[in-house]
Amino acid sequence: MNRKYQSLIVLNTKGNEDSVDELVGAVAKEMEEEGAKLDEIKQLGRRKFAYNARHLDAGHYVNYFFEANPQQLQNIEGKLKLNGLVHLQHYLRLD
Repeated sequence: MNRKYQSLIVLNTKGNEDSVDELVGAVAKEMEEEGAKLDEIKQLGRRKFAYNARHLDAGHYVNYFFEANPQQLQNIEGKLKLNGLVHLQHYLRLD
């Protein structure tokens, strides 16, 4: 049973030559490979952290709205944990 989710993903853009749009698209592609059906992507921009986390002082925040079943969501989380460009990820079920 597919459910709607919202994810907040913070990307590590430090020292990365690729454009931010390419990074956002790469994460979206990884999510779609695991079976997610993306509805919308909102880029919230670069924001400073309250404290340095793992030698980073800021990150690029992106909201992804998508549909997936719970197993696909677990697969997405696991795959993005291995992605060095993803600093943080948080998921919220909408329905």
